[in-house]
Amino acid sequence: MDLLQGKKGLVVGVANEHSIAAGCAKAFHEAGADLALTYLNDTAKPYVEPVARAVGAAILEPLDVTEDGALESLFSRIGREWGSLDFLLHSIAWCPKDDLHGRVADCSREGFAEAMDVSVHSFIRMAQLAEPLMKQGGCFLTVSYYGAEKVVDHYNIMGPVKAALQATAENLAAELGRKGIRVNALSPGPLKTRAASGIAHFDALIDEARERAPTGRLVTIEEVGAVAVCLASDHARSVTGNVAYVDGGYHVMS
Repeated sequence: MDLLQGKKGLVVGVANEHSIAAGCAKAFHEAGADLALTYLNDTAKPYVEPVARAVGAAILEPLDVTEDGALESLFSRIGREWGSLDFLLHSIAWCPKDDLHGRVADCSREGFAEAMDVSVHSFIRMAQLAEPLMKQGGCFLTVSYYGAEKVVDHYNIMGPVKAALQATAENLAAELGRKGIRVNALSPGPLKTRAASGIAHFDALIDEARERAPTGRLVTIEEVGAVAVCLASDHARSVTGNVAYVDGGYHVMS
């Protein structure tokens, strides 16, 4: 598996070895890519460092996208040390707990703004900073969910936020396609990750996905990573503006 041999990629959103971003990072590494990884803060660093070691990450950098200058510092280092970037994975999302667990109708102005900033606008900012490093083209990937398209019980305000993320990916694809930069969204089925555990009644959502998916089982982070590798590779050079469902077919069920 050398689909990404010689390519350099940035993975943002590794929380621990069980996160979607970690599964993708391992798959990118196995496909031959050189990687840069980020961690949120000093508390998160011990959980991310083992993943960074496992994938031989050349760069491991703190990144809190709400801090002014943090993204610029990260991309400046990538520019200095690598001079180019071939792909990036954006796998971060956040919402204040009260807004996440409440009705969309009750979401606060501040909570909505924070959720959109971290979950969506950070992807736009990464695209701005990565574009100059992709002189030969490249690939942006982000992570969405079926709740962007249909109402999923207890997903609440993250449904509209993920819908905005998918629309953002489509517009970036349209704007950057002539530069050879492709933009796609991964849409995994529910996975037992630390981030997902913040969703109310998540166990019920997991059970429903397992029962109703045509495959009769949950997907794994390794399977999401395999699709991410394909999309980041030159074999997918004509694939852009797409949502890649990795959910065992759940999205086709009524």
